Amino acid sequence: MGKFKAALLQTLVYEDKEKNVNDAVELIENAAMEGADIAVLPEMFCCPYSTSYFREYGEEEGGFAYEKISFAAKKSGIYVVAGTVPELEDNNVYNTSYVFDRKGNKIAKHRKMHLFDIDVEGGQYFKESDVLTPGRDVTVFDTEFCKIGLGVCYDIRFPELSRLMAFEGAEVIIYPGAFNMTTGPAHWELNFRARALDNQVYTIGAAPARDMDASYHSYGNSIIVSPWGNVISRMDEKEGYIIQEIDLDYVQKVRNELPLLKHLRKDIYTLNKNI
Repeated sequence: MGKFKAALLQTLVYEDKEKNVNDAVELIENAAMEGADIAVLPEMFCCPYSTSYFREYGEEEGGFAYEKISFAAKKSGIYVVAGTVPELEDNNVYNTSYVFDRKGNKIAKHRKMHLFDIDVEGGQYFKESDVLTPGRDVTVFDTEFCKIGLGVCYDIRFPELSRLMAFEGAEVIIYPGAFNMTTGPAHWELNFRARALDNQVYTIGAAPARDMDASYHSYGNSIIVSPWGNVISRMDEKEGYIIQEIDLDYVQKVRNELPLLKHLRKDIYTLNKNI
């Protein structure tokens, strides 16, 4: 058990991929110097959030963004959840999050499982499935602190996925995301509080900073919620970062006092992976 410090890096995203990556590296280094153990970047931190850019900015595993963030993790001696990047493989494009350990080694990889297709009257229209291919894996990785689950943005709306992560031992679930100005004010905090309560875990969400000159307006508001459902750290819409201590003993306290996961009626219903 014990404690660790998580840094949420809320970056602005420009059309200059190299600048986006270098800005992310600078924030990783700053967070590490302030004592963070793990840094979390936003969804599509290196690429404007538009289907027209995903293939153009995409790279195969081991590409420019991958190598730069891996090196930053090693140099700073910090875990990094590298937001997401457009990953190219076999002519497919995936919305992929890599995780690097303190030595810069890749220890996890999650391809966004649920693609964000939305058409709200008078609000946001977006269709990821025009370009992206969905992932198929439930992702949980080990650290010296605890097991950590990993999803991407829209994945948070599917409680089955987070419950499977909890079944695999996750005590923290991280979602790099990019909710917009239609879904963000309505559902961002609500989803993070709901998934934290469902599974008695910490939920962590890192989003891009808001740029009203961009084609896609991120809600920002990077957030950390406790296993009791309380928002314990939250940013506004501006660029920057915050560092929050995560007390893992509190996970066990909540689970002991209100043993939700022990009260599942597995004689009546079950949830299983099909792959």
